[in-house]
Amino acid sequence: MKIEFTKEWCMRMAHLENDAAISAGAFSFDPVLDVEQEEVESFLEEPNIAFGRFVSLIRRKNRLSLERLAEDTDIEIEELVEIEADTRHKPEPRTVYQLANYFKIPRSNLMQIAGLTIPKDIHLHSEAIRFAARSDPNADLSDEERAALEAFVSVLIDKK
Repeated sequence: MKIEFTKEWCMRMAHLENDAAISAGAFSFDPVLDVEQEEVESFLEEPNIAFGRFVSLIRRKNRLSLERLAEDTDIEIEELVEIEADTRHKPEPRTVYQLANYFKIPRSNLMQIAGLTIPKDIHLHSEAIRFAARSDPNADLSDEERAALEAFVSVLIDKK
């Protein structure tokens, strides 16, 4: 007996899993529709300010040191430092997965913000830019930053 998985079947299963990445059996892929290769490469080369600031602010909001977050998430502390300090750093997919689980954020959305997948939701991308512009990674969380972080988390968690 031969079983054939069509792209349509995979898309339907991904929708049922309520996640943007498609996985079925031993293979996985991200559906990219009507996106030019140049646009994809351009996006993947953009600085990643929002992800680093998000990790920094949500860590500080939860009153976690870098050491404690590294221990709780089983992530190398060096990678967490790079994420928060270097806007060009591309985190490991496992790191983003661990952070998403720890902070209870949908993995696919955090992967987009981390620059590891192509944005499928333009609203999420524009909110990430707005969030980065309104936050200061080194100061105590101001009321405005706390509100920006909470609004951004609600956009990340929102399952449309």
